[in-house]
Amino acid sequence: MNKGFYLVMAAQALSSVADNALLIAAIALIADLHGPIWMVPMMKWWFALSYVLLAAFVGAFADSYPKGRVMFATNAIKLIGCMLMFCHQYFGMSDSQQLVLVFVSYTLVGVGAAAYSPAKYGIVTEMLKPEQLVKGNSWIEGLTVLSIIAGTVLGGILINPSIAGALAEHPLIASLAQTRAEVAILLISLIYLAAALCNLLIPRTNIHYPPQQKNPVLLLKEFRTYVQILWRDKLGQISLAVTTLFWGAGATLQFIVIEWGAQHLGYRLDQASVLMGVAALGTVFGAIFAARVPLKKSLAVLPVGVAMGFVVLLMPLVHEKWAVYTLLMAIGGLSGFFVVPMNALLQHRGHVMLSAGHSIAVQNFNEQLNILFMLALYSLLLWLRLPINYIIVFFGLLVASLMTVFIMWKNANLREHPELEACIGQEGHGQALTAK
Repeated sequence: MNKGFYLVMAAQALSSVADNALLIAAIALIADLHGPIWMVPMMKWWFALSYVLLAAFVGAFADSYPKGRVMFATNAIKLIGCMLMFCHQYFGMSDSQQLVLVFVSYTLVGVGAAAYSPAKYGIVTEMLKPEQLVKGNSWIEGLTVLSIIAGTVLGGILINPSIAGALAEHPLIASLAQTRAEVAILLISLIYLAAALCNLLIPRTNIHYPPQQKNPVLLLKEFRTYVQILWRDKLGQISLAVTTLFWGAGATLQFIVIEWGAQHLGYRLDQASVLMGVAALGTVFGAIFAARVPLKKSLAVLPVGVAMGFVVLLMPLVHEKWAVYTLLMAIGGLSGFFVVPMNALLQHRGHVMLSAGHSIAVQNFNEQLNILFMLALYSLLLWLRLPINYIIVFFGLLVASLMTVFIMWKNANLREHPELEACIGQEGHGQALTAK
């Protein structure tokens, strides 16, 4: 691993800490403005929508410029969204209008995140050799999940009434922020600034791609072709299906855990945010163990995804704190262990078939489209007032069933094309683009 890779990890960690802390602060802000319960997952829905709508364009953007500079520019967009949310009271709007502004602000953060992601993951494939991708992804995913823990816990700490009150007594903070949400958002903006500094220090990889299309209509047509290429690839389609399911399920599980903590365990928001951190900590341990899985053996971890779906079914049965924490650690550990090798395989096949930026854009498009679907479904179930434990059972069975289908799909591909496993780890990039 070179120095540049560690700078990428530092920038990613700081930016992710800020993203997740801002989510908790935004949830607190919605509660302070008396927004309805279904509004919380819908806020994340709008965040994910940015990935879907921009997918055709952000890959070309990431491959047109040095990726460190792309990360800096897109991190600045996140900071603007953060500060817009901070200023929600300064426009003379009603509470309902302020809620709309919170949505708009967090959506703008999503725009920055959508453009940030192809550069963040794309530069990993530029810096590391194929045999280092699983290890590199283990570091990236492990650190990302650690930053999720840090961000959610930090967000919970900052919105705690006593802590927010103490911080608001500081003269500098008191001159700028009054409410707990404003205090939290103000401090989170400083983390985005630190991430921007790391972005500027990332060295250039000196890998160049063919000139990127600038016509929006042609970009859309090209992107459709890229999506088809990756879905038709017999290895790419399995890894893409698995990671698409995982990120949709993971995003939904964040909000399920918060609501489960409130309904099933009687926790406040700041306490429930700790539960999200516990599950994320388990993902870190799973990602660490996954680093030992060679890229060529990445398909062997698929049954772990089935196990994770069944373990989720135990959530309605636990009440004691030790049992709750143990179960969430197990769920996180299983998810981290199976998603890291699959993510590495998908990045490898995307890099070989397309390019770093375009392959990540395709991956984000599919994953965020599933997040939109699953969060919309979850919001509908909440709107229908379905008990959270019923939702958990439905969610766990859905994951286990779909993972079983993906395993059968993988086995069918290997029977039809026994040479597929030999393609894992091959060098080169943009093969499908060259063949066009």
